Amino acid sequence: MIRGLDWIAADWGTTNLRVWAMGRGDAVLARAESAAGMASLTPAGFEPALLALVGAWLGAVGVPVPVVACGMVGARQGWAEAPYAAVPALPLAPGRTVRPRVADARLAVHILPGLRQDRPADVMRGEETQIAGFLAGQPDFDGVLCLPGTHTKWAHVSAGEVVSFQTFMTGEMFALLSRQSVLRHGVADTGWDAHAFAHGVDQTLARPERLAAYLFSIRAEGLIAGLAPAAARSQLSGLLIGAELAAARPYWLGRSVVVIGGGAGAKAYVTALSAQGVTPGLAGVEEMTLAGLTMARLGLQRGLA
Repeated sequence: MIRGLDWIAADWGTTNLRVWAMGRGDAVLARAESAAGMASLTPAGFEPALLALVGAWLGAVGVPVPVVACGMVGARQGWAEAPYAAVPALPLAPGRTVRPRVADARLAVHILPGLRQDRPADVMRGEETQIAGFLAGQPDFDGVLCLPGTHTKWAHVSAGEVVSFQTFMTGEMFALLSRQSVLRHGVADTGWDAHAFAHGVDQTLARPERLAAYLFSIRAEGLIAGLAPAAARSQLSGLLIGAELAAARPYWLGRSVVVIGGGAGAKAYVTALSAQGVTPGLAGVEEMTLAGLTMARLGLQRGLA
């Protein structure tokens, strides 16, 4: 049992579950994570997966501990479906949280909804909470948030609302091409070549329609000119991100841009944008997620969600 535990924050994605024991406000008392993501669970498996991480944090049966969860836990294939709110909308939609049934009386689980866009069709789950966390610190922000990941999101934010957004499968395409296509023979699992990355970005930003041809040139250059595997990896990343930037130009051109992310992925987007004359800000993904979940927790306390 954790003394001072007030509530539990949960970021439940497709492949991972991250939880934080929270004290009053935004004080983090403990942290845990597992590979029990939505994709590996049946609806009956969510509560045991959660308890495997937080069970030791809970005391005896008494007043249930609130658990505020975002992400794919609220998908149709998740624990309980939390219907999307349509944009333009506040990133945290009042009145749309869902309460799944639980067997353990020590838990009171609240699942946050995602956002949907009807034209062009698009959806997000989890990123809206990061956006809410960012706006908690910068409520007057008017611009674009880029959230890199397996499916990268570009969101136009104004007057505290998500006005529109667009998703790119860039991260998933990189994983598939580097591990399952013919390029796997010459692409390293690690390593980085800044020049090769910049070259790839320049190629597809200028000629995105040639992406498929540029991709095979990585294989050909490896066979003919001995392109190093780390350089091949970097060039592949650059080609895909460059094509994404070309398509997302209406989002980032002439606007304030902040990248919400961490690690090499976020750095790659900052580098690519900076080369186009954009000076993006950078916000940590875990910090923004926790800030957003904290805002949701405050909304629950006020009876707004």
